[in-house]
Amino acid sequence: MSNSAPLKVVVWSTGTVGRHAIAGIDRHPDLELVGVWVSNPEKDGKDAGLLADLGRELGVLATTDREALIALAPDAIVHTAMADDRVFECIEDLFGFVEAGINVVSSGPVLLQWPDKILPPEMLDRLAEAGRRTGASLHVNGIDPGFANDVLPLSLTSLSQRIDEVRMLEIADYSTYYQPVVMGELFGFGKPLDFKAMLWEPGILTMAWGSVVRQVAAGLGITLDEPLTEEVDRRAAEVDIASVSGDIPAGTMGAVRFQVIGKVDGVPRVVLEHVTRTAEDQAPEWPTPPEGGGCYRVVVKGEPFMQLDFTHHGEHGDHNVSGMIVTAQRLVNAVAAVVAAPGGLVTAIELPLITGRGLVSTEGAP
Repeated sequence: MSNSAPLKVVVWSTGTVGRHAIAGIDRHPDLELVGVWVSNPEKDGKDAGLLADLGRELGVLATTDREALIALAPDAIVHTAMADDRVFECIEDLFGFVEAGINVVSSGPVLLQWPDKILPPEMLDRLAEAGRRTGASLHVNGIDPGFANDVLPLSLTSLSQRIDEVRMLEIADYSTYYQPVVMGELFGFGKPLDFKAMLWEPGILTMAWGSVVRQVAAGLGITLDEPLTEEVDRRAAEVDIASVSGDIPAGTMGAVRFQVIGKVDGVPRVVLEHVTRTAEDQAPEWPTPPEGGGCYRVVVKGEPFMQLDFTHHGEHGDHNVSGMIVTAQRLVNAVAAVVAAPGGLVTAIELPLITGRGLVSTEGAP
């Protein structure tokens, strides 16, 4: 724990990730929650502790007044607002925070993890200039895209003698993942197979996950062929499936396997793969997790061959609950490092080692 004053932090949204960010900041000895932004007028004026289901008040009231929060001049904003369906509006928000001199850690838009070849140079120049002028930094991360396919695979490659391919997988059952817009409109779960879901339009997968493929390539010192290759295999549900984001009738899309492939001279070298089911018994020939629910997997082909399975589950919930927690905590625990970083965009491979410093329990043994 630091002897200096806690960093003052604002949380931007109280949804599936934001509520866990509030809890994480409340528990962190080096951070102080000073404000919370909400988009829903019904949450305006409500205590952050109640919005985060902590069962107690924190003395910080949520507000829809963005200018009032910026006027607080916090050290950092932990931004967890929905970005998948409002990418450029979100980018404008994040750039505006940096221009106001406020450091930002955000769960999206995920393309900002490594925006080269995705955003036009003039947009990146604007962010770089804002960072030079104000000293504020922007870091976008989470679990996936994020830690599971940037820091984790690159750390594993430090054990390699020869690398033939690095493959980062998410293998998960999304039936308990509550995000109706993501599940229905972006993925197309529960929709006819000919429904034009956003993710399967050419180039969208690269916009979403190409950033992590290119970041790993940069960490390995290789230049990928462009454009990246996208492969998608969608399967219909064989029976009716219950899902918290909307039930999935038999015959509609129930599972998908996709890949974003980075090649060098036509040979796959860095691959992002997702196997997303809505029932554990779907497509058994696809990769499966070591235990029920899901996992993140890193496979490094070469000398030696290495495979690492990373599983998690919540203390009082399943892997989709803990998925939101680890996303939030990767941001919360990175705040101090991002505040200390040079101004402008800061990527995962530019940050120092981030740990759970200060979070070891002082209570009795579990």
